[in-house]
Amino acid sequence: MSIQINDIVGRISYQCDVLFRVIDIKEVNGTKMAVLFGEDLRLIADAPFHDLMHVNSDVRNEIKHKNEELIEQSLKLFAQDFEVLKQKRNYETSKGYRHSGDFFQMPGKVLHLDGDPSYLQKCMDMYEKIGIPVQGIYCNENEMPLKIGYFIDLYRPDILVITGHDAYSKAKGKMMDIQAYRHSKQFVQAVREARKKIPHLDQLVIFAGACQSHFESLIQAGANFASSPARVNIHALDPVYIVAKISFTPFMERIHVWDVIRNTLTGEKGLGGIETKGVLRTGMPYNKIPQDEEE
Repeated sequence: MSIQINDIVGRISYQCDVLFRVIDIKEVNGTKMAVLFGEDLRLIADAPFHDLMHVNSDVRNEIKHKNEELIEQSLKLFAQDFEVLKQKRNYETSKGYRHSGDFFQMPGKVLHLDGDPSYLQKCMDMYEKIGIPVQGIYCNENEMPLKIGYFIDLYRPDILVITGHDAYSKAKGKMMDIQAYRHSKQFVQAVREARKKIPHLDQLVIFAGACQSHFESLIQAGANFASSPARVNIHALDPVYIVAKISFTPFMERIHVWDVIRNTLTGEKGLGGIETKGVLRTGMPYNKIPQDEEE
């Protein structure tokens, strides 16, 4: 079979349940193997050539359409939550405090480190659509612990996202053994380095992890939210929905974990965390400068 880098394939032994992109080809003990990145799931896997098949465009388009429907549904749910938050802020900054003037809002600034440039771009597009200030950086998972401190000093974020690809391998050890995971150890080390810079959980809110990541170790290392409690796959955009809820919740309010994960594409099996404060700040007055003066 002619399999090449960047081909879209499925694994026959798994009934082609996940679409993968071939990112590397290697030979192990005389067997040709492909290194695979999930197209919509933050999953990395190895598979022999004989277990792979090309996925035709019709099937890919069908899966893409279903994925877009899920994203749209999740966005609608987030929009409903956002509208409730907006109405509450409008009351508190106007009638609630007997102020009739305009106000401005400062959502939390996000630093997003991603081990996959394709997924990073998908997330950046969604951040822009929602209206979240973000700095996105492609960074190999193995380099994240070494570089995270520098990036925190440079960008001073309110929210930090550390993600990429991961996978649990039963052949490498038991589920609680972090050595049995592809990149969980690097994610954990990156979180620890971030907490050396900013220890307080509400001064820097951290999301960390990818598909099947070692959830317990990430939380213990200092992440506010992480994947994956049930060791299931998470969607490429799940970190964005978690960040959006935190970024647009006022800093005086605490967010229940369920309120954060209920509108994600994966849900509580793939995502979890601890009670955390929002990071949105509201100010006044808002003085709009006339366009002719700006020029």
